[in-house]
Amino acid sequence: MFLHRIHLDPRCREARRDLADPYQLHSTLCRAFSPPDSKCPAGELLWRLEPETDHSGRPRIIVQSRSLPNWDGIGVKGWLAQADPAVDLRDRLRLDAIKAGQRFRFRLRANPCVTRNGKRLGLLHREEQETWLARKGERHGFALPQSASVDFSGHSTARADVWISQEIMLRGKQHSGNGIRIFSILYDGFLRVTEPEAFRITLQAGIGHGKALGLGLLSVAPAVYE
Repeated sequence: MFLHRIHLDPRCREARRDLADPYQLHSTLCRAFSPPDSKCPAGELLWRLEPETDHSGRPRIIVQSRSLPNWDGIGVKGWLAQADPAVDLRDRLRLDAIKAGQRFRFRLRANPCVTRNGKRLGLLHREEQETWLARKGERHGFALPQSASVDFSGHSTARADVWISQEIMLRGKQHSGNGIRIFSILYDGFLRVTEPEAFRITLQAGIGHGKALGLGLLSVAPAVYE
């Protein structure tokens, strides 16, 4: 499992197109991980457009993959401004040695939602978004730290201690011409591993819907949290 940090050149027309349409960006990235005229292997990559840029203002993308890419396979001159050396996450995170109780810093762009009457609806309220991630953690091998929240009546309740930002409605267009809309937010915070095997699977497979639109990548770094 490898992690790549790349920057796009916004002077390139195709890069601007991809940055405006996450579905197209996913399709372009796939060309670095599959032969020409071949479909990208299922589950090959997860990615996320970061809120940060480099010192020149070039957009940053984090890509996680099962294999090493051939960036030349993208086939667009000037699209890629910079690609940092790949990081072997199995070695960097010592994935085979992860134990219950370990703490990590994390970032996740995701689609917190519920399904009602057959329709998937984005969760717009902060507490619902926190609860969604805490519930996902129970299924995916981790827990979130809790903090006390006091309402206007003085009643105190425990809430997930995460930072939520960048509420964005992502829009894209499939090759068939059908439009895509999906609600997304960015989570930052700390987590504690509860089930190591489930957590390892989650790191590779991601969380939630919309992975072709840059959602679901749970990126972590070791941290001490008190």
